[in-house]
Amino acid sequence: MKLWKGRFTKEENSLANEFNASIGFDQRMWKQDITGSMAHAKMLGKQGIIPAEDSEKIIAALAEIMADIEAGKIEFSVEDEDIHMGIEKILTARIGDAGKRLHTARSRNDQVAVDFRLYQKDAITDIGECLNNLLTTIYKIAEENQDTVMPGFTHLQKAQPVLLAQHLLAYYNMFSRDLSRFGDCLARTDWMPLGCGALAGTTYNTDRQFLKEELGFAQVCPNSMDAVSDRDFAIEFLSCCSICAMHLSRFCEELIIWNSPDFGWVEMDDAFATGSSIMPQKKNPDMAELVRGKTGRVYGDLMAMLTVMKGLPLAYNKDMQEDKEPVFDAYDTLKASMTIFTEMLATTTFNKEKMALSTKNGFMNATDAADYLVSKGLPFRECHEIIGKMVLYCIQNQTAIEDLSLEELKQFSEIFEADVYEKVSVKACIEGKKSEGSTSWESVKKQLEDIKKAKNY
Repeated sequence: MKLWKGRFTKEENSLANEFNASIGFDQRMWKQDITGSMAHAKMLGKQGIIPAEDSEKIIAALAEIMADIEAGKIEFSVEDEDIHMGIEKILTARIGDAGKRLHTARSRNDQVAVDFRLYQKDAITDIGECLNNLLTTIYKIAEENQDTVMPGFTHLQKAQPVLLAQHLLAYYNMFSRDLSRFGDCLARTDWMPLGCGALAGTTYNTDRQFLKEELGFAQVCPNSMDAVSDRDFAIEFLSCCSICAMHLSRFCEELIIWNSPDFGWVEMDDAFATGSSIMPQKKNPDMAELVRGKTGRVYGDLMAMLTVMKGLPLAYNKDMQEDKEPVFDAYDTLKASMTIFTEMLATTTFNKEKMALSTKNGFMNATDAADYLVSKGLPFRECHEIIGKMVLYCIQNQTAIEDLSLEELKQFSEIFEADVYEKVSVKACIEGKKSEGSTSWESVKKQLEDIKKAKNY
């Protein structure tokens, strides 16, 4: 029998019962639900809302139920409807009338809201640990590759030579922002809704500040209607997950390209690759491709949540039962993706020689050749045109800027002197960058030092 059966004259349709139930997925919040109920029972006893002995019985029984669930001794069914009613039914069966007092001054609306926020706080902590592991891995690889030269790209065309460390540190910065975003999300998740009742508050003399302290929240939700109907924190979490997954996907895309035989810049460890069922020579970067693919799934979770919430009037509506599965799925997907990606990246081999060799073509020193002319007094736009014509000449003659004779260079501008060859070498193109945050060896070293100091590596 349902705990809310009093108003009804017939049993719920079996199809409706199954359709209405959320126990199949929200039971993963059992620990948060029991934690919230123990704090609520303690507050009820402290405030004299229920007898102190009943409060103590409830807390003791809930602790036993928690231990039994952890030991695998309890199974929930669709008849329980949701985790909140499932645990309350077990509690009441064990201690009788005392258990029936637990729901005093509480609604499932504020109960589920506090469970959900507690769960998301734990999820953010887990994601933060994964991000820190990934950041450490990226840092170590960057530190080992301060002298590895490679082409930098725009529009997937060779643009300018850069250091592999600089390229990796770009991703370090992306994931650092993700860590910061999840931290911001945690601050807005860390508000306690318990004690707001169904929507209007309660007539009992409750102590919400006590509940806040017991449950480890930073703030108390100030408006009862907003507290039970707000899911901004979940939408924000899904947004953070989506951005982080996008960064993983971008990194995977590059590793997949670099892993291809035409590039040959990296090789995935055999433990993180698969073969073909028909082509025996194949070694496929499937883990990277899966991480890239799962990004779309996380995006879908965000869109699902936004769509559920877009037209809901205040306060709570049953539509909001659809809020948890997207969060659970995005959390599971992102955590798994980040874990496998970190292990895969840590075991990836970078072919430094091939990367360096790839800088020998593609006219990546064209901008530096233009800057050379600027240093001689010509306006940049004029220099840009001169070098553009020079590149066209090189293409037509299948040569490179650094391989042109001084006589050929002077066909484009009499300003060229022999010192130009020093300015357009790959080393000079990297070393010559002066701006803060650039790809020069000095700048990359400083970036690494700043990170080491900030993270205490």
